[in-house]
Amino acid sequence: MHELSIATSIVETVREHVAGAGGGEVRRVTLRIGRLAGVHEDALRFSFDIVREGTPLAAAELAVIDVPVRIWCPTCEIEVELPSVQSFACPACGTRSGDIRAGRELDLESIELAESVEEAKP
Repeated sequence: MHELSIATSIVETVREHVAGAGGGEVRRVTLRIGRLAGVHEDALRFSFDIVREGTPLAAAELAVIDVPVRIWCPTCEIEVELPSVQSFACPACGTRSGDIRAGRELDLESIELAESVEEAKP
């Protein structure tokens, strides 16, 4: 289950960024995960829940942005989104293409910190 090592890496990376920004409690971590990244979202969420305990991410929500597979179609001369990862062919003209433009991502999109009590006061 490589999702456990991915979750551990995410928590470590977020902790480093938060410490570098002066600390604080993390409210939300947002990831961009491509459909070809080979990451099972449920397993990642389960692993994240385990490794975040006892860290500034203990109450953090894990948000995931699903990134569809996009290829370049040389016939249509456009980037197209594939309806499925079963066939790497342009849905408009049927031309096959291995020129993948999106869908392999596993990126840390954003980190949202909780407001401190002092910051919330007017």
